[in-house]
Amino acid sequence: MKNEVQMKGKFHYQLSGWKYSTGIRVLLFLLLAFGFYMSLYAKLVPQVYDIVLGTTSEKTIYAPRQIENAIATEQAKEDAAKRVQPVYRIVNLKNDALIDAIYDKLLQINADDEVKFDDKVSIYRRVIPQLISDLENDSVKSFRVSAQYNDSLLEQIQQGLAEQQYALPEESYFKLPRLTKEDLAAMRPVTKDIVAKLMNDQILDAQTARAKVAELVNTSNLTKNTSREMVTEIARVVITPNKFFDQKGTDDAKGQARENVKPVYINKNDVLVKVGDKITEEIYARLDKLELLKDKANYLPQLGLSILSALLSFIVFMFVKQSTLPIKYNNSQLVMLILIFIINVACMKIISLVQNLDYPYIGYLAPTALGSILIAILLDAPLAFISSVLFSLMASIIFNTEHTLLFDFRYGLVSLVICFCAVFTIQRASQRATILKAGVMIAFFSMLTITSMLLMEDHFQQKEALISLAFAAAGGLLTVVFVIGLLPFFEVAFGILSPLKLVELSNPNHPLLRKLLTETPGTYHHSVMVGNLSEAAAESIGADGLLCRVGSYYHDIGKTKRPSYFIENQTNIENPHDRIDPNLSKSIIIAHPRDGVEMLKDFKMPKPIRDIAEQHHGTTLLHYFYHKAKKQAEEEGSDKEIREEDFRYPGPKAQSKEAAVVGIADSVEAAVRSLRNPTLEQIDSMVHKIIKSRLDDGQFNECDITLKELDKVAKTLNETLLGIFHSRIEYPSELSPKKTAT
Repeated sequence: MKNEVQMKGKFHYQLSGWKYSTGIRVLLFLLLAFGFYMSLYAKLVPQVYDIVLGTTSEKTIYAPRQIENAIATEQAKEDAAKRVQPVYRIVNLKNDALIDAIYDKLLQINADDEVKFDDKVSIYRRVIPQLISDLENDSVKSFRVSAQYNDSLLEQIQQGLAEQQYALPEESYFKLPRLTKEDLAAMRPVTKDIVAKLMNDQILDAQTARAKVAELVNTSNLTKNTSREMVTEIARVVITPNKFFDQKGTDDAKGQARENVKPVYINKNDVLVKVGDKITEEIYARLDKLELLKDKANYLPQLGLSILSALLSFIVFMFVKQSTLPIKYNNSQLVMLILIFIINVACMKIISLVQNLDYPYIGYLAPTALGSILIAILLDAPLAFISSVLFSLMASIIFNTEHTLLFDFRYGLVSLVICFCAVFTIQRASQRATILKAGVMIAFFSMLTITSMLLMEDHFQQKEALISLAFAAAGGLLTVVFVIGLLPFFEVAFGILSPLKLVELSNPNHPLLRKLLTETPGTYHHSVMVGNLSEAAAESIGADGLLCRVGSYYHDIGKTKRPSYFIENQTNIENPHDRIDPNLSKSIIIAHPRDGVEMLKDFKMPKPIRDIAEQHHGTTLLHYFYHKAKKQAEEEGSDKEIREEDFRYPGPKAQSKEAAVVGIADSVEAAVRSLRNPTLEQIDSMVHKIIKSRLDDGQFNECDITLKELDKVAKTLNETLLGIFHSRIEYPSELSPKKTAT
């Protein structure tokens, strides 16, 4: 009962329903213990079966760990060989040299006037095919001498060149002698350019490439039809296939594919025996190899795991019990803590399912620090530290691959280092970039810890070391991805207002802040000043300064509905309150907290921000309009009673330290702003007067702020105001001469 009363004074929660039920709380801790038990069961409790050879299985049996399947491995090798595509080699046949040889021969023969036209035609019929044949033979011979290609490939080259030779049309031999020296000089570079462009591709069928020659010739700078026609034919003669099937290369590739096939395993959790299957000798031997055959079950491991799970849950219970946070009483936050545990352990379990299938150190990929970061941001850093110890202990069990030991210290140590590093990095995070920084730090310290262990072992393999470090680096990035993805879910689902969310809400480009700035610039400036004052004051008493600052930005958003009725926005305009009834003025003024809450709800602003907007005035009295109404009633001779309650804000009073601090800062800023030349004594007197007035009025009765804390708030406000109004404050040393003069 005492705890309930304390909580009501501290948080003003309605302690009813499941959120504050002791029974629900007990069930949640039992659920946490059960979660520990289930997550560690597969690793710590060996599954055994009473199996008799030749009988049928009464249950489906799964593999507790991986085992090689020799038959499947051999089949996989054959399948890999069948999937190998034929190997082709690209061969450079020096087509440029053939072009030069042809054009040199044309220049030589055409320039000889003593050779008759018909003789030139005959020479070309004989020489050009010979040039082509000689070049191909010389190329193959050089390949054979250099041993660059195997014999089977050389045969394919000779066969392909012979089968795909191009014969010049008969009429071309009669046109070649008519080409002048100038024609040949223009044709040579065009021919080379076209052949080089086409031979740059992989050509298996030369006819396909030759079909493209005419189009390229048409786009060249040649103007004579004969020149264009001869370039087309010469280019077709020179173009040859350059891609040839390599039988030996194909066979070698298939052999390599067989060697690259990794052993096929019966993976962990694969079905070994289905219900109703007959226990053959092969199945029996496999079960025996996996140590699944026992005469009777042993329940001692289950008992040991139950005790361990209860101890882990008890650690969390005792830490939460001694905490001063709302989680001590609020089951909703306890549910969030358990959900974070479940998600974190689930991520580790998922990674462990594929552990040892391809790489033995894939456990370093697990985002073990995910839970620590979420707890540090959403709940509390000390709770994140104790949770990190539990996560590390569980990681050493879940990722343990040595069946002779219960724990693998390697994964436990790495997890402990990165979890602690993450909490240290993420504390008081105010930007999303801090999460990325935490991911980088996780990756770095994970790799550093792994390196230290590898160096101490002094017999590690380079490949294993690189794989471990790569998984560690990827684990840091994976942690960042999960945190950024899950954080908004927890903020929305559990109404958590994290520092990261608060910083987003403080962006001046937020629609409400832009509305406040454009429509009520005076109120905007006032809100910013209140934010500075309240943040400093809140931090001096251990309250949430960032929440105070952001809440101050929005606390007067309701004034945007009737901006001209508030004094800070009455620049060079008449005060409208001078012309209306004080009761109407009162209604307009006290409506702005309610209007602000409605606007904040429309924009789905978090409840702590709405609470500050609603509670910053509490139930304080509008002194000016109250006395104005009384004076007006006296002047009119009215006997109507002017009640003080009618001129008070509707409340509620401040329910938290943050709302109380913002309310004080709001009044102080408005009061000091009204002073033309404030002195130190005036500021100090006014701050204490405002706090005392609110204290005497009972405005702090529903929050847990103490007199000592109020004194710290007053001192901090004085110091902050001294910095803000420094140039305007008259110091006592400056005032003395004036007093003397008067």
